[in-house]
Amino acid sequence: MNRTLDHTIVGFLCNWCSYAGADHAGGSQKSYPHNFKIIRVMCSGRVEPEFILEAFRKGAAGVVIMACHPGDCHYKTGNYQAAGRYHLLQKMISQLGIDENRLVMEYISASEGERFIEVVNQTVHTLEGIPPPPLS
Repeated sequence: MNRTLDHTIVGFLCNWCSYAGADHAGGSQKSYPHNFKIIRVMCSGRVEPEFILEAFRKGAAGVVIMACHPGDCHYKTGNYQAAGRYHLLQKMISQLGIDENRLVMEYISASEGERFIEVVNQTVHTLEGIPPPPLS
């Protein structure tokens, strides 16, 4: 298998809050690790389990889902759907031999650029201490 994403952490960021938070961080000249790759989605509720599993299959070191805070979803319940999938996926990836700490979900608002940086840095730091996921 071609493990094209080694050491890459894939971040699925909702357009309305988390992506705006990342943009806020960028506008403030805050940097984050180069191996954190952002995929912008309209809503965290649109992050399908297949997307997460494909990222791991292609060799991602970790996956982060960033959603609006509870009660603040632009689409009302998307962040709750994402949270439900997140908990199921943690169990699933564990069964596949992938440490469940490699999948992270955090709530980031548009004004939380600093929090975005903290979450990315903490995730990178956490993943450095975990043995690499198994090869598919």
